This record gives sequence, C-alpha cells and structure tokens, in this order.
Amino acid sequence: MILEIKPLTPTIGAEIFDLDLSSGYEGIVDDVMRAFVQHHVLVIRDQQLTPADIVRFARCFGPVGAYPFAKPLDGHPEVIAIIKEPDQKTVFGGIWHTDSAYLASPSMASVLYAIEVPKVGGDTLFSNQHAAFEALSADMQNRLRPLNAVHSSVKNHSKLRSSHLQSGSMNQQDKKHFEATHSVVRKHPVTGRESLYLSPAHTTHIEGLAVDESDSLLQQLFEHALSDDFKCRVRWQPGTLAIWDNRCTLHYPINDYHGYRREMLRVTIESDG
Repeated sequence: MILEIKPLTPTIGAEIFDLDLSSGYEGIVDDVMRAFVQHHVLVIRDQQLTPADIVRFARCFGPVGAYPFAKPLDGHPEVIAIIKEPDQKTVFGGIWHTDSAYLASPSMASVLYAIEVPKVGGDTLFSNQHAAFEALSADMQNRLRPLNAVHSSVKNHSKLRSSHLQSGSMNQQDKKHFEATHSVVRKHPVTGRESLYLSPAHTTHIEGLAVDESDSLLQQLFEHALSDDFKCRVRWQPGTLAIWDNRCTLHYPINDYHGYRREMLRVTIESDG
C-alpha cells in the first residue's frame, strides 16, 4: 500500500488519506513513522475508532502512558476524555504549550481523536520549533545552546486544567506540583535537528539569568516561536485523528465555539529517552 500524503503547509503538518486505523495497517507503519518525523503533525480523517483502536495505533510510536492530572476512561487506563460543554467558557489546554514539559521525561507525542465537534470553530494550531530555531540568527542560536529553562505544572494552571476532562476526573495528582529543567535547545533523537524547547504555558525562567533578563529573553523567544511562518491549522471533524511530536512542536486549541459541545479522546505516548 502506498500512502497518499498531502502537506498542510510547507513547514508543518500533513494529511494521510485512505487509511483505516480500525483494520490492519502494520505494513505501512514505517511509512507513517517517516511522515511523522518529516511533518511533525499527522492528520487522518474519516475514522471510526474505539478507545482500544486509538491505543493500538499509538503504540506503533512508543509506549503509552497516563496523563498525571486526569482520571482515564473506565476500562481504558491510557485514554482520557476532554470535553467542553456548551455552558463552559474556558478550554482545556487553552494556551500555547507542549505536553508535559514539567516532567523529567516529557511525553514524546500525543494522539487526539474527535468524537463530537462544533459546526464551526474549535481548531488547533501547531507551530514547528525546528523552523523557529533555524530562523534565529547564528549569534542567538549560540547564545541559547548552553542554557537551561525551568518548566512548571502550576504556571497557568487554570488555563490548562479547568473542568474539561472526563466528569469527575480530577484527582489527587492535580494537587501536585511538577517541575523539571530542560535544555532551551533540544536535539531531535531521530533526525538530530535542533529546536526550541520552551512554551508560554509552562516555562517559568531561564537558569542563571537575572529575572529581568530571563523574562525579556523568554518573551522575545515566545513571540518568535509563534510566528505564522512556522504554523499550521487543523480543522477537526468527527472521526479525525491527529498525532503530533511534542519534542519539536507547540500547539494551541482555539476557544472560539462557546455554546457548542466538543468531545475528544487523548492518548499520551511516553518519552523515548
């Protein structure tokens, strides 16, 4: 089987066509993996998947794990439901971020599957942080390579985790404070390409810099990292599955569908080391 792959933009994202993830697809796993590494965000539409199907596909990329702030679906410990009801005003994860940067071993990738979406709105934006780093001047790249930044789970806590997980899902983990330090410039373990590894959601400061200098540099880098030149937009439909590489992307769910319901299932793929 030859995959039909269409890039979303020249910089990031691609759609894969005529692929049924509920049936056998093992013969094209290598092709999917190559597309994933090349495009960083893959979109596969017109699926009819059970939670078990989603987990089976996610395991092609690596071991799956639990999200530390949510109760999983009954019978599916690796799957969480992300639901926004019509009367809710905020959205889960509603700020630019990469998943679980506050852990010592952040997740490698995330899988999101759409069950119910608004007629209009509710898109997700992604930004390529390889491209962001490579667009910096050589002097700035050299300045950033030795630096480390601290990432905290409690920064922007209310924007990232409010009431949009499975009903009754918040547990004792939500009271914990996770914090980790990572290199500002991260090398991709497959390609060796360098990328920025920072996010407005979780990065609190850069180690070794005065507060004013750290804040100024982070603001400059955040603005640069979110340039339209590095982005793509994913428009969801029921049955759409997307997988993205947390090692080199940021993402942002747009909260523009008040009065409508949105239900998604998410699976986390653990760090590859």
